[in-house]
Amino acid sequence: MIRDPRLALFIAFAIAFFAIGFPYWQIPYAKIALPDSIVNAGLLAPFLAAAALRTLHRVSFRSAFLVPGIAAPCAILLRVIVDVWRDPTSHNLWPLEVVLASMVGFSSSLCGALAGSGWLLVQRRRDSA
Repeated sequence: MIRDPRLALFIAFAIAFFAIGFPYWQIPYAKIALPDSIVNAGLLAPFLAAAALRTLHRVSFRSAFLVPGIAAPCAILLRVIVDVWRDPTSHNLWPLEVVLASMVGFSSSLCGALAGSGWLLVQRRRDSA
């Protein structure tokens, strides 16, 4: 188990970022339809990362919610930057893309942070009984 919470947060972000990003980056630009393009198995990564941060590393709820949740909009933003660098006329609605990805990513990590917090609550009650 990782003892440094900052390293655990970084690893959780990286796992969620690449789990969401790799499948999304493979889709041709003409076929992207957010949020459907990122709603796949990779979206389990922010959920599981947030739950693991809460239960295994005892990271604060806020950090467990925000760090994995920001991975989805960061993955979309990286795609926007690369595509705009190649073709400046692409991604006219990039702020909307980032907002949609934020809603999906933060929803997933919120559920994970809540699940992890619920697990901690059950463990505390069981230990005190």
